[in-house]
Amino acid sequence: MKKTETYPDDVGIAPRSRVFTLEKANKTLPLVSRIVKDIVILYRQMAAAQERLAPDTLDLFEREQLELVAEKQEQELESLIDELTAIGCDLKDANIGLVDFIGRHEGRDVFLCWHLGEAQIEYWHELHSGVGGRSPVSTLRE
Repeated sequence: MKKTETYPDDVGIAPRSRVFTLEKANKTLPLVSRIVKDIVILYRQMAAAQERLAPDTLDLFEREQLELVAEKQEQELESLIDELTAIGCDLKDANIGLVDFIGRHEGRDVFLCWHLGEAQIEYWHELHSGVGGRSPVSTLRE
């Protein structure tokens, strides 16, 4: 079994097994987009369910039923995130559908940054900079 490369703990990302060119990452977007759309919908449903669970006005039966639904939703969310991980990308924000792919720029790893609603990957950023440090892919030198 091939050992996957890992990043230092302070980076806060999972071990990676795949580096994408911009072209390869864009080719995965039809599948990634479908999965991420499901994640965003489910995540928002889960948030609404959590709000319904918050008040103490629910009777025991209602609370148990909502907790069962919430547990099922959590399992489904984990499964969808596992699908993204299997593709080789990393979900960064389930509320807006933000996803990063590992790419290369001038010989180092960077993130190719995409979110739901974008037709293609248009930005990249350094591993430590986050979305605020995005640059247009036109500046990317793979």
